[in-house]
Amino acid sequence: MSTNGDIQVPPSGSIAIHPSIPVNPSKTPGEMKDLGTRFQTSETGAGIKDSIQVVEFLLGEEHFAIDLFEVREVVEYTRITHLPDTPEYIRGIIDLRGEITTIIDLKHQLHINERSKVEEAASRIIVLDDRITQSKIGIMVDDVLSVSTYSRNDIDTMAGTVNRERNSIVGIIRKKVRIKDKDVNELIIWIDIQRLLRDVDQEIMREGYDKSSSE
Repeated sequence: MSTNGDIQVPPSGSIAIHPSIPVNPSKTPGEMKDLGTRFQTSETGAGIKDSIQVVEFLLGEEHFAIDLFEVREVVEYTRITHLPDTPEYIRGIIDLRGEITTIIDLKHQLHINERSKVEEAASRIIVLDDRITQSKIGIMVDDVLSVSTYSRNDIDTMAGTVNRERNSIVGIIRKKVRIKDKDVNELIIWIDIQRLLRDVDQEIMREGYDKSSSE
């Protein structure tokens, strides 16, 4: 871990999160790098077990998740340089260890109008893996909660079947939590961040927002 508050991720595609957030240690870097499908299949004594690993985060009051293997690293908030004449969904750019990274307002992309109860300086930036975007992109979220593993049985994929071509929702994850001595399901919206930001990525490449401060 670096001393400036950034959380480093090995090149293999595995992830390290803020010290207060647990990381599932069950996968080796090789297994993470070789994962080519959304669901991981592994043979056990009980047969075939399908599972996913996701990064969970907050936007307002709602819980969201994206595929762990689409994440390069999670960093603490750093001052964002706002760019003139850019779309509303672009918060600005940051210099991340010498790489100009465009920060996207994920609430704008998801049409979440609720004002954040979290001060901007307390927010987190999820930097996306270079393998899924052409440009350097980070998404600002209110908080990053955990890296978690779920089985296929925990996920309802029917939520993403309406207008599937435009819908970035992969499914709804049912997370069992205990509240007042009762087990309840907390619902987490699992989104396809690559699909959601496809047009944004192309816009950044076309307009060169990520190069504007370095030229």
